[in-house]
Amino acid sequence: MVSRTPFSLCARQGAIRKLSQEKLIVAGKNVGQVSRSKSAALATVAIFCFAYSVVALALLHFLRPDYAPATNFISNYAVGRYGWIMTTWFLAMSCGMLTLALGLYRNDLRSVAARLGQLLFVVASIGLVVSAIYPTDAPGSPSTRSGDIHDMSFLVNVGSIFIATVLLSASFGNHLAWRSYRRTAWTLTALVLLGFVVQFLTLHKGMPYGLANRFFVIVLFAWLFAVSFRLRASSRE
Repeated sequence: MVSRTPFSLCARQGAIRKLSQEKLIVAGKNVGQVSRSKSAALATVAIFCFAYSVVALALLHFLRPDYAPATNFISNYAVGRYGWIMTTWFLAMSCGMLTLALGLYRNDLRSVAARLGQLLFVVASIGLVVSAIYPTDAPGSPSTRSGDIHDMSFLVNVGSIFIATVLLSASFGNHLAWRSYRRTAWTLTALVLLGFVVQFLTLHKGMPYGLANRFFVIVLFAWLFAVSFRLRASSRE
């Protein structure tokens, strides 16, 4: 029989512990790679959703020339001919917001500010579905329950999205992979803030609130696309 000295037993236990630690490290790396892969996939879905939204909204401007952009919110396109296109716009935006929030969470953006921003994107995602289900009232028509619900969802959506962009931009500085993107994020957030302020300052009869509405949507698209592409790139690094 081969005798086992205390030294050999200690060496064996040390080797076992080292092997276990190496397995845990490999397992952790594999989990991280899977998480980043899912994050990239979610970012790609968000990009396609936002791209569809841009095309659909641009198309509606040609299909409905009777709606003057200066005096009509984009929500008005949901009323009348081709209203289904605007309904799909709301649903595509909802899907894009949700997948972007999930992608950012998968990308380990999990600080308090980041989580609150992601949560507000989920709130906006739900609100956009409500906006799709309850279309606004036709211009000049009496107020209806559907129109009132739509107006409330509009306020929730715009407020949630604006606060989310601020919180997420602030959180980027706390994560190494996103730190270099912080300046770009804040520049775009400043434009979103400008659009947000202009939107509410023009909510009066005789003001070009329709143009303000479109400006806010355009700068929001810039923020969403920029973050989505950055998310996909960081997930592949």
